[in-house]
Amino acid sequence: MEVTVKTAEQLRLTADEFELIKQKLGRTPNFNELCAFSGMWSEHCSYKNSIKWLKTLPREGGRMLVAAGEENAGLMDMGDGYGVVFKIESHNHPSAIEPFQGAATGVGGIHRDIFTMGARPIAALNSLRFGRLSEAKTQHLLGGIVHGIGHYGNCFGVPTVGGEIYFEGCYHTNPLVNAMSVGIVKAGETVSATAAGKGNPVMFVGSATGKDGIGGASFASADITAESAEELPAVQVGDPFQEKKLLEACLEVIQTGAVVGMQDMGAAGIICSTAEMSAKGGVGMRIDLDKVPTRQANMKTWELLLSESQERMLMVVEKGKEHLVEAIFEKWDLPCAVIGEVTETGLLDFYMHGELEASLPAEELVLGGGAPQYDRQYETPAYLEKINSFDPASIAVPTDLKATAEKLIAIPNIASKRAVYVQYDSMVGTGNSSTNAPSDAAVVLAKPSSKALAVTTDCNSRYVYADPYKGAMIAVAEAARNIVCSGGEPLGVTNCLNFGNPYDPQVYYQFVNAIKGMGEACRRFNTPVTGGNVSFYNQHPEGAVYPTPTIGMVGLLDSWKDKMTLSFVEPGDSIYLVGTATDDIGSSEYLHKLHGVEFSPAPHFDIGEELALQQSITLLIKNRLVKSAHDLSEGGLFVALTEAGFFNNLGFDIATDASVRKDAYLFGEGQSRVIITVSAGQEEALESALGGQACKNLGVVTAGEVVIDGEDWGTIAAWKEKYDTAIEQLLAGHGAEHAMSAL
Repeated sequence: MEVTVKTAEQLRLTADEFELIKQKLGRTPNFNELCAFSGMWSEHCSYKNSIKWLKTLPREGGRMLVAAGEENAGLMDMGDGYGVVFKIESHNHPSAIEPFQGAATGVGGIHRDIFTMGARPIAALNSLRFGRLSEAKTQHLLGGIVHGIGHYGNCFGVPTVGGEIYFEGCYHTNPLVNAMSVGIVKAGETVSATAAGKGNPVMFVGSATGKDGIGGASFASADITAESAEELPAVQVGDPFQEKKLLEACLEVIQTGAVVGMQDMGAAGIICSTAEMSAKGGVGMRIDLDKVPTRQANMKTWELLLSESQERMLMVVEKGKEHLVEAIFEKWDLPCAVIGEVTETGLLDFYMHGELEASLPAEELVLGGGAPQYDRQYETPAYLEKINSFDPASIAVPTDLKATAEKLIAIPNIASKRAVYVQYDSMVGTGNSSTNAPSDAAVVLAKPSSKALAVTTDCNSRYVYADPYKGAMIAVAEAARNIVCSGGEPLGVTNCLNFGNPYDPQVYYQFVNAIKGMGEACRRFNTPVTGGNVSFYNQHPEGAVYPTPTIGMVGLLDSWKDKMTLSFVEPGDSIYLVGTATDDIGSSEYLHKLHGVEFSPAPHFDIGEELALQQSITLLIKNRLVKSAHDLSEGGLFVALTEAGFFNNLGFDIATDASVRKDAYLFGEGQSRVIITVSAGQEEALESALGGQACKNLGVVTAGEVVIDGEDWGTIAAWKEKYDTAIEQLLAGHGAEHAMSAL
């Protein structure tokens, strides 16, 4: 018995959980069964420290077609007989240990979540966090992760259309790699991850199983330490060409009508897909593991159960139609085998060469079933006292604002990420409308429908660190604002919740309050949470990473012709700031990076103001009163104006507001603000349409000159050169030619 308990600890099961397993089984589990519980009751699969709070999020309403958590990804109605399927997930721990494969398999896994529902992926996005870019380790991780994302996505043939990258010291040890996929499905052609029908065959389809990825779910449910590299075998190995064939084969099989249910073999592998499909259908399965196609000889039962080899699906098929499935997978030159059948026992019985190796009640393994659920203690973090004591008067307004702006626009969090995005194929499939006409959110043609989708990922984690409740609300608001400024109607949210160790009460405070803020914002914006991912145990040597609840949001445009771009259009157009400028420098890049202030409040935000702003912008775009729209985010007004000028090489001549300190006016990051342009002579019509909405005529678009308060600040071309080359120069300046070659 002592040996078994020791094994349970090694499998990251607590002594109490081991006793609970014994109670549920009515006996002591054997090693194979213990391995199964280890994977399924890991944080990564069971959400045991988060599920109670996740249930407080708005999980239905709007255009949702399936409730949150019911399927592998969210599904929302686009109209015209089509639905949009989308989800975001993390692959943080694998990417920290083996950046190329960790990131690549994260991309592959999230696409499988989309096409396992019968949808064809049409767009990919990502949200990445790294340590300081000047450090060699960051350059190594950046190069490997970006290469992995680009390699998998480009080979698979789905465009990477958007995303975000931040660099902060707290991510030095533990980078964050969050991948999002968006797909389109025709009504009536969706597939559920449900097993049903006694005697129906259970089929394994896709790549053969190997020993890569064994224990990956448990690996992702613990802190990264100096010894984590020893767990390198837990990192999966991906093959995007196999996944492309798997995609086409699965979509073709669905058309035969033979498929009863299907699920990706993701985290925890075969044990996860068999358990979740069976529990959902209220059935059991008999599985002959020796019939699983393998690429390594003599794999043990527990290895087959827990392997996370990529590009695999579990499929329940109508009895008598196996030949239809086999013929299609033979055509696509992919392994396909009947490995068992559906039973009515509720048990998962795993056999090897006729010998029963494990017998497990499916319901007891899964999230929402028998998996444990915990309430963790939380307490207000001590550092919030420092944040609340910040006095903006302690920061003197710079005498040379132009010199300050030159430093600001070169900060890696603000500067162009072209060194990264040029590696991503953004045009494959010819659906991305944003490459030649940028907007705040990526706008993708929703082929074969006549509509378009606006998609984005957003989270400023320093805002969340400063105020978890408000910061999470801002993340939702910014995502919605980006979609609105692009001409879309926000539909729904998928989230990727990246936090530190949940057993730390101060970390858990961040998590709980971020959930509360996110829930409130989603309810106000009518953007229900369709699903997502929780990633705990993201730590660095001094503690947790910034709390990073990444928001993936999808919006709808009735036609791509309704799209609004962010770029200035014509010299002489009037520039307006819609929203209220405030004396606010809290948590800004300006304050944090240029003044070195680590602790300051989150920027001004009022959700009522935000809703009113977005309603106003929606009305202006719908009535075609504006020629461009661009929201203010990192870097504030000045950076937003320059970004609006870059694409068409147009500048601006504006005046600041004497009632607001100039650094706050130009560089502060107070929320709920958008810059728009209108044709000369349309100012009165615009202001009338805005009604009581706060707005200010800043000045005019120029042929290329940048003028602020009558002072010549050079040309937009010169500012673009600084913006475009800052990251490359930083890398090269630190002897990072190897990193650039990797990029």
